[in-house]
Amino acid sequence: MALKKFKPTTPSLRSTVLSAFDEITKSTPEKSLLARHRATSGRNSAGRITIRHRGGGVRRHLRLIDFKRDKAGIPARVTAIEYDPNRSARIALLTYEDGELRYILSPVGLKVGTVVVSGPDAEPNVGNALPLAKIPLGLPIHNLELVPGQGGKMVRSAGQVAQLMSRQDDFANVRLPSGEIRMISLRCQATVGQVGNLDHENVKLGKAGRKRWKGIRPTVRGVAMNPVDHPMGGGEGRTSGGGHPVSPWGKLSKGQKTRNRRKTSKHFIISRRK
Repeated sequence: MALKKFKPTTPSLRSTVLSAFDEITKSTPEKSLLARHRATSGRNSAGRITIRHRGGGVRRHLRLIDFKRDKAGIPARVTAIEYDPNRSARIALLTYEDGELRYILSPVGLKVGTVVVSGPDAEPNVGNALPLAKIPLGLPIHNLELVPGQGGKMVRSAGQVAQLMSRQDDFANVRLPSGEIRMISLRCQATVGQVGNLDHENVKLGKAGRKRWKGIRPTVRGVAMNPVDHPMGGGEGRTSGGGHPVSPWGKLSKGQKTRNRRKTSKHFIISRRK
């Protein structure tokens, strides 16, 4: 999880900070766990752009990650720690006793040769997946389910961690990385530990080209456009907009709450994020 800097032989290298990839033990992915990934460049089935600033980039394969951890009671040995181009976290290749191979998110402290288990009878060790009813209070967790058996939906990116606060009736109170405290069913499963690759937040791409390799296209400021293209465009000479910041479709883009007030899941939120 170390970082590497470069000698400033070019303007871009002066500010570039990249991962050293020293925790990676296998450079080629497991072919049986790959799937084709067709890039949509932010377009829907009608060909219209629904997500801006997408397109191009290096072609990738999807790694099939086991977010459900449903092989209960069967020990698995960590065979390798690999790089996944589709996410910020590293992934660990597991080899089960019956010979099956699966990928999981690699938490902090997981090493090659470590044995991990999932299920209600597993020990609360790093990398093991257990129901919230069986995890001791105060432990760091990740890959957290919202619906029992659906697979982990929350706390999956690099360095993220949630904490099991308390239990009450059929629910557990979990503090999420955002600071929100939420009620989650005790039957939901989570993995013990913090997601690895902690230094991801300190990476600096250094140049526009590296952003393009990732499939991210440039973002143009609204005030630099013409009035026909953006509500904040136009004006004699340079202007700072003159109004509240809005999206190209006129929606307020700073400070306005966007969460649907009628969402049924709001009843499970005990404390909002700060």
